[in-house]
Amino acid sequence: MASSFVVGDKFRNKVTELLEKSDSSLPQTLREELEETVGGAEATILSFSTARRLQKYLQDQGHPFYLHELLEDSSLHLPEVVKPPRNPELVARLERIKAKLANEEYNRITRNVNTQEMNRSGNLSEFGRQVRSVKAVVATVFNFLVTVVAAFFCSYMGSQYLFTDTAARVLSAVIAASVVGLAELYVLVRTMEGELGEP
Repeated sequence: MASSFVVGDKFRNKVTELLEKSDSSLPQTLREELEETVGGAEATILSFSTARRLQKYLQDQGHPFYLHELLEDSSLHLPEVVKPPRNPELVARLERIKAKLANEEYNRITRNVNTQEMNRSGNLSEFGRQVRSVKAVVATVFNFLVTVVAAFFCSYMGSQYLFTDTAARVLSAVIAASVVGLAELYVLVRTMEGELGEP
């Protein structure tokens, strides 16, 4: 926080004129402080308390110039702020927190990246899904064929009690297998429609 001025040439000249007057009733302590302020060749500092005493003196004596006129080319003296050294434990803790946050951000960004990629056409989970789909189709076709063949043989063997002619037995077995096959296809199509219709 500022507590003094860096005085300019205007202040130096006016205060020097004031100090050279032998008839001035300037208090001794104020005179010494002002002589010390204007005596140096380089930029000198005037404290606020000295500036207040000089202003009071000028008002009491009825001088024709005011303090703000004296300080027109002066500036505030802002002392350099000395930062205290940082606590090494705090610095280490902040570094750990930064690393943890960076790791969480990385995990959030790479959450949907699958490291088990096979090639550009897909990854292992998609391949597994396709294999399961093929297995289901093969099982369905095998089930269909077994059902139709079983229906044929059942009808052929059961028709021996009705027909004695082989051609009639075969014809009745083909008709029974066809009916069972159409019923199986109907159920299969309805099942496929249900699976495809699901969201």
